[in-house]
Amino acid sequence: MIVASVQTRPEFGRPGVNTLRAIELMGSAPADLYVLPELFCSGYFFQSRAEALAAGETLDGPVVTALRDFSARQGCTIHAGIPERDGTHIYNSSVLVHHGKLVAVYRKIHLFNTEKNCFDPGDRGPAVVDAGARLGMMICFDWIFPELARSLALQGAQIICHPANLVLAWCQKAMVIRSVENRVFTVLANRVGSEERDGVVLDFTGGSQIVSPRGEILASASTRDEELVWAVIRPEDADEKMITPFNHVLADRRPEYYSNNPDLFPPLA
Repeated sequence: MIVASVQTRPEFGRPGVNTLRAIELMGSAPADLYVLPELFCSGYFFQSRAEALAAGETLDGPVVTALRDFSARQGCTIHAGIPERDGTHIYNSSVLVHHGKLVAVYRKIHLFNTEKNCFDPGDRGPAVVDAGARLGMMICFDWIFPELARSLALQGAQIICHPANLVLAWCQKAMVIRSVENRVFTVLANRVGSEERDGVVLDFTGGSQIVSPRGEILASASTRDEELVWAVIRPEDADEKMITPFNHVLADRRPEYYSNNPDLFPPLA
């Protein structure tokens, strides 16, 4: 299976331009699975909920339709981040398109920084979808919560798809750990460039990467340039959870000791 991380430089507020550029990059190399960045079509740095709502994309709108059309033509799967408008709600979402059909939507549950002023928090947990391989969906700041990646592994994910717009320094290294501790592939698709709004500048870190269940970086992108990086993988390698002949990364868990039992873990002050 060929998996690709597509690192783009969105122009804020130009969904048509951004979508065409993403499709151009995807068209530059064949793959079975493409992962695009968070909010790839809109840009990131919204200043208000009203602005995010105005930029919102519906699931039957032009951006998702363009992804479906490309997916149908190429016989591939795409995981991409969009601002999803659902009535009066606006979510930082990702869509999973498989062979021309929209098969899943994940709404980001861990909102980062001023996203809390612009988006509604996700209203459901992320699921695992069988789309050529068992794919788990997460978005950007979800990386700092190991419970989310573990929940996807427990649902059987072989590949965790991770659209992102990263501004902190630690995620790329942390996703290597998420791969190791869950024995799954991870495909991080970050963006590059910067956005300035009202005198505040966000610089995005690039460094998109594909990581194996053993923590090997199979492909990585630069910190500055738009590019597509890819790797050939065997998704079933993620089904091998043995660390030693005696240790299974999931079966050896002791969840009875991970609870909020106050005798074990006093509540935070």
